Amino acid sequence: FGNPQLKPDEKRAFLGNFRERVALALTISQLRQPETTAMVAKVITNYPEYRMYLNGKMDDTLVEDYMGMAIDHNYQFTVLVQNGVRVEAHTGPHDFGLVIASPKEKIKRRILL
Repeated sequence: FGNPQLKPDEKRAFLGNFRERVALALTISQLRQPETTAMVAKVITNYPEYRMYLNGKMDDTLVEDYMGMAIDHNYQFTVLVQNGVRVEAHTGPHDFGLVIASPKEKIKRRILL
């Protein structure tokens, strides 16, 4: 049904990105740790050409915190909420909540995955 997609499960897991384009992927439980904020700020400062993708199904406070960080650093970001997918799944602590990826090309050296 619909147009065939390349690696749909991989794209769903990495918030719409192919794994080869992902520089940084953090789970929702990792985003709740206090030291993560400083690490993400350092990454977005060092890699301004990438884009931040946020899972819109996680807690509003997490979305607002990292969205505010992106706005403060003038960093491109997208908040994704994948409603209408065949199976309505709730997000868990091991789902990715934040992904920083190159929108156009393969990453040569991953930061953390």
